[in-house]
Amino acid sequence: MDKAFESMIENLYKITGKTLDEWITIVKNENFNKHGEIVKFLKEQHQLTHGYANLIGHRSKSSDAASAPDKDDLIAQQYKGKEALRPIYEALKVKVLGLGNDIEIAPKKANVSFRRAKQFVLIGPATKTRFEVGLFLKNFPATERLIAEKEDAMCTHKVNLSKIEDIDEELLTWITMSYSNAFK
Repeated sequence: MDKAFESMIENLYKITGKTLDEWITIVKNENFNKHGEIVKFLKEQHQLTHGYANLIGHRSKSSDAASAPDKDDLIAQQYKGKEALRPIYEALKVKVLGLGNDIEIAPKKANVSFRRAKQFVLIGPATKTRFEVGLFLKNFPATERLIAEKEDAMCTHKVNLSKIEDIDEELLTWITMSYSNAFK
């Protein structure tokens, strides 16, 4: 378990008085089918931040990298029926990892998170023909290509890609900015 994850679990207990296992039990008793339902429930009914709600949701559904016996299997599953988008993932992974030696890759069922002190890029296939890059660019203006998400979300912006040529200098600049913001 990495230090950031350990710290988050410790802080969850300090903030809420409940352990991660206790939160997982609460969620499982609700019989939610979808991750988004869990996150919404925890945020609305228990006033947890998105980060903690997301952590509990993934752990309760065993859909995070820490729950998976083989992280490569999580990535392979993401591209079943979406094989044409896999080269975009591979190219972006090389570019993102080239930013520094302090980056952790955390695959989940639907996407892959890249983290430093916190997540700064979230990438994965959104549909069979559309790939999404989520970025943390707080207080940064949206453009036609750089789509604004919720300001308090883990990804404040997203960029849609459909082919490997969409990985251009503009996108790489935004990724670098997000990487730099991951310590602020």
